[in-house]
Amino acid sequence: MDDCPPELFLESYPDGIREQAERLRALMRQVVPDAIERVRLGWRLIGYDLLVGRRRTYFAWVAPEPIHVHIGFQVGTLMRDPDRLLRGARLHLRKVRYLTFKAGEPIPEDTVLEFIAEAARVAALSREERLMLAVDRDWGPD
Repeated sequence: MDDCPPELFLESYPDGIREQAERLRALMRQVVPDAIERVRLGWRLIGYDLLVGRRRTYFAWVAPEPIHVHIGFQVGTLMRDPDRLLRGARLHLRKVRYLTFKAGEPIPEDTVLEFIAEAARVAALSREERLMLAVDRDWGPD
């Protein structure tokens, strides 16, 4: 069942969670239509990869849970987030950051679209460019 379609994966979740996950998937396709979408059953999420030259890089995911759904970004610590909306910093997660939405909660589409674009931009950077971003962040003000 490695090739589980996202729609089948989402069937077991409550309607409101499934609807939120589908909306987040649509926003992902809107910003990064060439992203490779695949269900990662072991992680219980829908993951997104970008092809950058010959490199395939995992950059984002939509992770439904029974009471809410996350949209997350693999290198979230390197993303611009001037309003500090992305969560995860206090959980001692090394790089990832995410947003969480409950069933029926409005999704701020413009904000999510900006974060998806930013995640794709950072994912497309070379290792050296990402390292420079990380060094700049480590030395910058909190």
